[in-house]
Amino acid sequence: MKADHVILGIHVTNRLRNAGEVQKVFTEYGCNIKTRLGLHEVAENYCAGEGVVLLEIIGGHEIRQGMVGKLKLIEGIEVKEMVFSHE
Repeated sequence: MKADHVILGIHVTNRLRNAGEVQKVFTEYGCNIKTRLGLHEVAENYCAGEGVVLLEIIGGHEIRQGMVGKLKLIEGIEVKEMVFSHE
């Protein structure tokens, strides 16, 4: 039986203030993060204060819910979830 593909989209509205707390959650669940991609606008003299992180998560529903719950406790963080099931 194949596992679902689970993608979390995490919108960080204040990277300077929240990046440390978000990283702590990522580290706690590090063995459950298969893929991680961070996106934010950057130029020579500019670095955006907000960004998006995309995570591919493994480990089942309880792991995912634990991670999402901890991320949602951080002010300025929005989490969206996509689940692609094998049928």
